Amino acid sequence: MAIDPTLPFKPVRIAILTISDSRNAAEDRSGDKIEELLTTAGHILAARAIIKDEGDLIVSRLHNWIDDPDVDVVITTGGTGLTGRDVTPEALHRLDGKDIPGFGELFRWLSYQTIGTSTIQSRACAVVARGTYIFALPGSTGAVTDAWEGILSTQLDSRHRPCNFVDLMPRLME
Repeated sequence: MAIDPTLPFKPVRIAILTISDSRNAAEDRSGDKIEELLTTAGHILAARAIIKDEGDLIVSRLHNWIDDPDVDVVITTGGTGLTGRDVTPEALHRLDGKDIPGFGELFRWLSYQTIGTSTIQSRACAVVARGTYIFALPGSTGAVTDAWEGILSTQLDSRHRPCNFVDLMPRLME
């Protein structure tokens, strides 16, 4: 499990969606963090938005980005907890995509190393819908850092071996 330096790096176009009833652009620390991490890695910020934690709004925004040929990946932050207003996983399921169950499982295992049993309160998840990867992360800077450094930085790197999400992109619509 390593980066093969003989292979070319292929940047992907990533949109960031912050889901929050209380944050605005000035207070979006988790969105800022994931933007910093992905651009430092050489990827392209395709779009960024903040919306309320409402299922219809989330689904609508995600449909727009899924249908945008300039967006390969969407990373959401927020709305993955257990309260009544946390509806991000339910919104992702409304997209009729394919679940990527290993993402949430691995995220919680990594998060356990940092926050212990509190990780059980996270419903982080991922799907691929109409050729676009969507990763739903909790709304903390620690969570987005754990997800990026522990999973996404390598799986979104075309040089990662033995396999990565980028290599699958041309075949996602088969």
